[in-house]
Amino acid sequence: MAEILVLGAGLTGLTTAMLLARDGHDVTVLERDPAEPPPGAEASWTAWDRAGVAQFRQLHLMLPRWREVMESELPGVLDALRAAGGLDHNALHHRPVAQTGGWQPGDERFALVTARRPVVEAAVATVAARCPGLRIRRGVGVTGLLTADGGAVPRVVGVRTDSGHVRADLVVDAGGRRSTVTRWVVDAGGRAPVDERADCGFVYYGRHYRGEMPAGVDSALTHNDSVSLLTLPADNGTWGVGITTSSRDRALRELRHVRSWEAAMRCYPATAGWIDAEPITGVSVMAGIEDRQRQLVVDSVPVVTGLVAVGDAWACTNPSLGRGASIGALHACVLRDVVAKEGTADPDALALRFAAETASTVAPYVDSTLWFDRHRLAEIEADVAGVPYQPEDPAWAMTRALAAGGREDPVVARALATIASMQATPGQVLGDPAVLERVAGYLGRPHHPPGADRAELLSAVRRAADGGRGVR
Repeated sequence: MAEILVLGAGLTGLTTAMLLARDGHDVTVLERDPAEPPPGAEASWTAWDRAGVAQFRQLHLMLPRWREVMESELPGVLDALRAAGGLDHNALHHRPVAQTGGWQPGDERFALVTARRPVVEAAVATVAARCPGLRIRRGVGVTGLLTADGGAVPRVVGVRTDSGHVRADLVVDAGGRRSTVTRWVVDAGGRAPVDERADCGFVYYGRHYRGEMPAGVDSALTHNDSVSLLTLPADNGTWGVGITTSSRDRALRELRHVRSWEAAMRCYPATAGWIDAEPITGVSVMAGIEDRQRQLVVDSVPVVTGLVAVGDAWACTNPSLGRGASIGALHACVLRDVVAKEGTADPDALALRFAAETASTVAPYVDSTLWFDRHRLAEIEADVAGVPYQPEDPAWAMTRALAAGGREDPVVARALATIASMQATPGQVLGDPAVLERVAGYLGRPHHPPGADRAELLSAVRRAADGGRGVR
């Protein structure tokens, strides 16, 4: 069995570490942030500092695909999350019965277990701390890679840290969105990985509440005129509400202020009933988020061996779709399986097999997410400009039809929930001729849910801003 280093003790890092340790490997996790998760959900929420995770206290939802992976691979994580107050919910039946047609056989696949991000991370860390063969070292900053002498392609044999060298047969980068592995590879003498990156172009304004959980009146994520809306159940009687728009939308920057944000939320039936409760945060703003994919195998040749990247360290996308943890869990399973097949003795074979399995198993979800992001951002910016968004891509018309049909047709609602839950790609879902026919019936139909148009939203926000001058 191999000595394996995992860099980062976030959700994907600890999931990867536990899967590898359960396969008999000796796994060490190195985490830069020093603090252990404190006991208790509220302590995790209020007192745990994770400076390395920018989105730590932003809105989160754990998708059914994440629940599915945990149920199959690490059921103790779900037990720990429920013990901490995590909520059992159903992604499809967040919608009202009028849209879903009521419970049908098979709807259990939309089940999820969710909580605020610190509570989820604490539950995962609690289980990881008890995992045989796994050691977590917090407060250790990685500064570079150790490589073996010789060879045209550097072979990583460990890492440099601020407290000394740590050697390993395989290094797994689970450092998330802020991973600096590209610089480390270049410093080690390797070719630079291919990094495809761009600002995702969205800005998020979110707030958390506590009370009696409201009933959903639409899906957890809806797309309105120039904005998208989030209503996300969480743990211990808490939930999050958010609004997303283009980061270039200057007129809506007032949403960072509570009065303006609340006025906007009351413009939409999907969110209005979710803010009549006790707020437990102000308005949190998240912007400057990158869409990025990093390739450590370029033109069928590894830029470095003995090093792989998983989850957000490999590819990160718009967080409003909630896919990061699910993609990371799926990617961790892929790595576990590749290491089981290839071992670590032939690092070239491992690198190539992992890249191929990633491309076939995980990349389709990233690609479809990036495709959606680009179209949705362009649609929002067209809404802001007051012009129709009419791309030549016919698949976007089908996406609009899915949104329209999901409010009227239970078959279409389940098709959309399957995609949103990351249980299949849009192509797989629409590959069913019966589903395709139902969705096509909504082509050209209004796809925005009930609520304010752009002019009405701006008017509400301006009135709130004018009424709140000097009292924010």
